[in-house]
Amino acid sequence: MPAPPTRDGPRVNEEIRSAQVRLIDQDGEMQGVMTARDALLRAYSVGLDLLEISPNAEPPVVKILDFGKFKYEQQKKKNEARKRQKVIEIKEIKVRPNIDENDYQVKLRSMKMFIEEGDKVKVTLRFRGREMAHQDIGIKVLERIRADMDTQTKVEQMPRMENRQMVMVLTPR
Repeated sequence: MPAPPTRDGPRVNEEIRSAQVRLIDQDGEMQGVMTARDALLRAYSVGLDLLEISPNAEPPVVKILDFGKFKYEQQKKKNEARKRQKVIEIKEIKVRPNIDENDYQVKLRSMKMFIEEGDKVKVTLRFRGREMAHQDIGIKVLERIRADMDTQTKVEQMPRMENRQMVMVLTPR
């Protein structure tokens, strides 16, 4: 079996090393198996390039097309894919066990905004001093957040203790 291309991208014209190839013409019609030299002559006769589409097939599949146009289309597809992908970030919201109602509403609004943008939200509830003895209050705050955000989010990571803080991760539905 011939080795796959060593450089980036498919082999073109004289770089095709196989003796026999399966040719597809410029209209997409299968022309059958022939020598690489004959296929190259056909490509040159119509003013186009011979491109190795499937190097690991037996015999390799080659196609007659314009290589410059092919590279341009590939670049366009790559840019389009990059444009469509969204990097999901993790936004952190810090709360305290004895959070005031107005502060809670402000944090809730910012959490909703982050979720609408498609980001994950990490809710960190930090305990100080004697608050560690009242972890049930912290659990109630996180449960309230989970209940208020339940329509837009699902819980990726349930509340758990990490040293002196409790952490919960929410993701968009």
